[in-house]
Amino acid sequence: MTRTLIGMLTPSSNTVLEPYTAALLRDLMPEVTAHFQRFTVKEISMRDEALAQFDPAPLLEAARLLNDARMDVIAWNGTSASWLGFEADRRLCAAITETTGVPATTSVLALNEALGRTGVTRLGLVTPYLDDIQDAIFANYRAEGIEVVAERHLNDRGNFSFSEYDEATLAGMVREVAKARPQAITILCTNLRGAGIVPALERELGIPIYDSVSVTVWKTLAMSGVDPTRLEGWGQLFQDSRLAA
Repeated sequence: MTRTLIGMLTPSSNTVLEPYTAALLRDLMPEVTAHFQRFTVKEISMRDEALAQFDPAPLLEAARLLNDARMDVIAWNGTSASWLGFEADRRLCAAITETTGVPATTSVLALNEALGRTGVTRLGLVTPYLDDIQDAIFANYRAEGIEVVAERHLNDRGNFSFSEYDEATLAGMVREVAKARPQAITILCTNLRGAGIVPALERELGIPIYDSVSVTVWKTLAMSGVDPTRLEGWGQLFQDSRLAA
């Protein structure tokens, strides 16, 4: 049997991305499976200690360990580049590939590709993050020609606590952001329970919604040569012809 093995670099305090990734890929098993390696992330803030968690060294060591199992692609399944700057993820992907010989991507680069391919310049943003993290995200997207026209954030330094917000809370935030009629809304954080609420909210609001866990799965499937449209019932991301592999 030919298998596709997807590696995910996972924040240590995250309890959402693994079960949700498995749920997304359920109908593709055992042909496609995801495999996870953790490194320390306990707080999301602009404190030096928190920023240092995203030093490339532990991510590269995690990638090395993942690749003992012969991954077809490796993804940093986290959103730190949205406030650290997108170039951080581009450098990380290059380093992962240099270290392992395996193609690499990240949640943020996957999101940015989806936004670019669908022509989004007016974005709605839902996050759990602190005010200053949110401000940095605005600035980074503005520099790329994408204006955040509406946002809601939980002002939480997490990271474990992000997983304790329920779907109803997130859906309420998405509905508030949708009032500004952005071209798309992103639920930006891989420790938020966003993936499962996307299809119903898209039908209700008429706006595409890109969840961070979902976009990582979408991109890693495409990079592995697996057609993402095979995933049904998870939203427009997987069915939009502009996003076809």
